[in-house]
Amino acid sequence: MNLKIKLLGILSLVLLLTVVNFAQEEMTEEQWQSEMSTLKAKQTALTNEVAALKADIDNLKAMNLQNPEQCIDELYQMVGANRNDVNNFRKAVNELEGKINRKEGPKADRQADLNALKMNKISALPEFFKKVHVTMQNSLDAWIEAPKEVNYEVVKGDCLWNIAKKKDFYGNGFAWPVIYQANRDQIKNPDLIYPKQIFKIPNLTEEEKTKYEKIRMNYKPAPVQ
Repeated sequence: MNLKIKLLGILSLVLLLTVVNFAQEEMTEEQWQSEMSTLKAKQTALTNEVAALKADIDNLKAMNLQNPEQCIDELYQMVGANRNDVNNFRKAVNELEGKINRKEGPKADRQADLNALKMNKISALPEFFKKVHVTMQNSLDAWIEAPKEVNYEVVKGDCLWNIAKKKDFYGNGFAWPVIYQANRDQIKNPDLIYPKQIFKIPNLTEEEKTKYEKIRMNYKPAPVQ
């Protein structure tokens, strides 16, 4: 770009010389000589700069600079990987990041997955280092996992449907069979539960959440007759 600017400068000088040529009849000989000397000095200086720029270009060409793609391959080789390895690692990072953000537990499994990524030398590449070793770990540390099971004391008026529907538990009455199955030692008939019974309320698995949410969404109450 600088070379083009300098060449344009030279062309401008040529134009100026042409203009001066047409105007010389209106200048004194002394003024003409002074103007010509100034322009020739500028022309000489610009010509020297153009020559220097050409020399710089020739030197750069002689250096035989590497192709950027080749530099990337050499960077991957430093961690014992190729492009396919890096692409697969990138996919694994994105998948795990999604699971962590969605809190797809158990948390311990996601931590094990992240530890495996950290052990991979590819995680040292600039593209992955901060995400794998800092950002995703911070997200895991901030993930407060609910206990696998809590206890609930039945009160008067309770039924399995209402217990399952509580926001502190499932927020979905259709999930009542989970409570029933977890407490079969106390519940002989799911329609009959009694105050002061202590029921275990297990967490729903992802599969159970999907199952009962789908049932809830598809449920259509019978028309009132």
